[in-house]
Amino acid sequence: MSPRPEIDVVDSTWICVRPARLAAIVADPPNWRKWWPQLDLVVDEWRGEKGVRWTVRSAGSLGLSGSMEIWLEAVDDGVVTHYFLRLDGVAGPLGRRRAERIERQFRRAVKQVLWGLADRLDPDRIARIGRPGR
Repeated sequence: MSPRPEIDVVDSTWICVRPARLAAIVADPPNWRKWWPQLDLVVDEWRGEKGVRWTVRSAGSLGLSGSMEIWLEAVDDGVVTHYFLRLDGVAGPLGRRRAERIERQFRRAVKQVLWGLADRLDPDRIARIGRPGR
């Protein structure tokens, strides 16, 4: 068993959309560059409606490498979007404070990406939930 990675981000977000529609967005490489511009992603496995797995080589000054995955799981009338990012320093350990700072940045970034997709793909979801008389 390998030791815990220095950066370990795990997230799950439910989005009310058909799996095939979300899978097409996740599989589009220009989206990856927009969502994670600081990472150089190489596809390890195309999983169709179940998502994508990547090897990660950081671009720029981060000096990180590891793996990332978006796993799409059909649930009820939507998709649970599971996100995994596991990274380590290339030139040695990152140090606790730097690792925590980078991990927080990626946690915020993935929530922005996933909530942005949810807002775009199902813009009335919140209004439907809170609408009186329903």
